[in-house]
Amino acid sequence: MQKKILCFALTLMVASTLQVKAQYAKTGSTYKRWFVGTSLFVLLGNLDTEDPPNFAQLDMGYRITGKDAIRLSPKTWKYGWPNGIHPLLNKAYKKPEERFPGYVREFGVTASYQRFLWKGLYAQLDVMPTWQNFVNDKGKKIDNGCQIFNSYRVGYHIKLFKDKFFFQPSLCMTHRAYHTKLPDGFKQVDDKWSKFVFPEPGLNVGFNF
Repeated sequence: MQKKILCFALTLMVASTLQVKAQYAKTGSTYKRWFVGTSLFVLLGNLDTEDPPNFAQLDMGYRITGKDAIRLSPKTWKYGWPNGIHPLLNKAYKKPEERFPGYVREFGVTASYQRFLWKGLYAQLDVMPTWQNFVNDKGKKIDNGCQIFNSYRVGYHIKLFKDKFFFQPSLCMTHRAYHTKLPDGFKQVDDKWSKFVFPEPGLNVGFNF
């Protein structure tokens, strides 16, 4: 856990030494409006041999102006512990007694709005409605559900290779704004934990075209 936190801190330190003029020109003809990307946690998370999330994410974005961008991000992943347990800072994460009696497979599409505040510094709102499959320990689906999962994010945009690529380290607060009733066994574990988690790191990368 401490190694993960140290790694993220070093990433932010390196980011602060790189190019700072990250927001784009106000005129639409001087920069590439479209971009695609993903999260580095797609790779890092899926390396987990104990409980791999089978995480997939594709970001598809458009720059409305030099300071405003929107994106849609289809995602899917699975998890066996409540989202209210901080995966890096809470020792309860991955404890057997806090585990669901199975896992949740989730499918969602995040709609995001990003606003540059100063140079590379930006704020971002993510709203993600999801569809949930609840699977028991025997691998049998026992119920369906849905939720709205929001993120309130602050990050830094770094241009790479003459702005062909970019890197966006960030920190966010996640918020489970709404979800349908969880099945028995899942609900009892989930009810013990907050609907908010802070801070959660983000490590997004992308390609401009």
